[in-house]
Amino acid sequence: MSLFQNNRKRLVARIKSKSEIPAAGCFVILQGGVEISFNDTDINWPFRQESFFQWCFGVEEPGCYGAIDVSTGTSVLFVPRLPAEYAIWEGKLHSLEDFQKRYAVHETYYTDEIAQILKKKEAAVLLTLSGQNSDSGLQTQEATFDGISQFKVDNKVLYPEICECRVIKSPEEIKVLEYVIKISSDAHKSIMHLVKPGLAEFQAEAAFMHYVYSEGGCRHVSYTCICGTGHNASILHYGHAGAPNNRVIQDGDMCLFDMGGNYCGYAADITCSFPANGKFTADQKMVYNAVLAARDAVMNAVKPNVTWTDMHLLANRTMLASLKKGGLLVGDVDDMMKAGLNEIFQPHGLGHLMGLDVHDVGGYLSGHPERSSAPGLRKLRTSRVLQSGMVLTIEPGCYFIDCLLHAALNNPEQSKFIVAEELKRFHGWGGIRIEDDVLVTETGVRNLTEVPRTVEEIENWMAAGKKQS
Repeated sequence: MSLFQNNRKRLVARIKSKSEIPAAGCFVILQGGVEISFNDTDINWPFRQESFFQWCFGVEEPGCYGAIDVSTGTSVLFVPRLPAEYAIWEGKLHSLEDFQKRYAVHETYYTDEIAQILKKKEAAVLLTLSGQNSDSGLQTQEATFDGISQFKVDNKVLYPEICECRVIKSPEEIKVLEYVIKISSDAHKSIMHLVKPGLAEFQAEAAFMHYVYSEGGCRHVSYTCICGTGHNASILHYGHAGAPNNRVIQDGDMCLFDMGGNYCGYAADITCSFPANGKFTADQKMVYNAVLAARDAVMNAVKPNVTWTDMHLLANRTMLASLKKGGLLVGDVDDMMKAGLNEIFQPHGLGHLMGLDVHDVGGYLSGHPERSSAPGLRKLRTSRVLQSGMVLTIEPGCYFIDCLLHAALNNPEQSKFIVAEELKRFHGWGGIRIEDDVLVTETGVRNLTEVPRTVEEIENWMAAGKKQS
């Protein structure tokens, strides 16, 4: 709970530094998540706490509210007043004192007392959460409760300030992220030992989910698992309901497995690409090393005060240069970039901020660079200048996506760089992504991901797995 206590202190300090905020009577008000029914049944989806509320309070139960007195730092948790029969169906009815001790807050009350308690505390202004997520385009959940109309509400101040707090991770948050990334790394390594031709993609997904839960206590994963093999590896967000990781893995396939556990709300997001049979072909090695070279270039360049857009362009240039060396492309790499060829082979951004959400908040806030409309850059989830304490993914990729390649071959500004005859054998080939979770430090970057990455490391690791089996 010290992690969440510290988060509240950081938020209060940031808000108090703003001169336009009144010195007394100002309260942050956050509403937690609620249970969601499965369609019209009495069964609920597995509960996940609302992320901003989780960041401040770390509460596991649904239906709660939290308040923070900005002038004093006093934290108040409001919990639902449950009926007596809750004890029969759901478990012990905890007292307010139980919740106070469990979540290390100063005071606890019931949610039907929110207005009454805030009046007693002479709340003059309530700071509520209102903002748009720059990835989904969806609005945050703004707190509302019976009696809120009796108070002056400011929904402009809180969102940017709490987002900025979430962008820079505390030492306690980094420890949790290190843990969930280590468990997820180990799970990926176990999958590399397991995979072989004849296995179904969903069996790899199931094995990953079993590992992070049984070995690491991760009840949830941070997003829908992507277990793309063969052509499916070129589908960026494969694994959804319409393409549910159900192909049988074939000899000669490349596997692109993008999966991450979730612990205490904090996310991991790791992608490993490797040959299903444990041995790279010449083409697989060439493309893999092109992506690895892009990753390594970024790893060596990331440090505070560099811009994420520059890192993305560095990765793109490095990968195109490698593909040119491999005989797929010809011409000047800078000219390829100007023609937008980088977006043909890597349609997505280099990576994203990560924390309580796998695509964490703060990507495009006021006062930071806006989203570019240039090819390649328009899909970036952030364009920020990097700072120590940020946690991001570095995930360059190279994909052979039929519709994009067809369009490029019919575009004279792009087709002149493509060796069409060489490209033919990559039709339906799939793709490769290498994704690491990293911490920006004062001097550079620390990779929190621990999986085999070079061709030799992957082949040796998979060979050792075969011997064990």
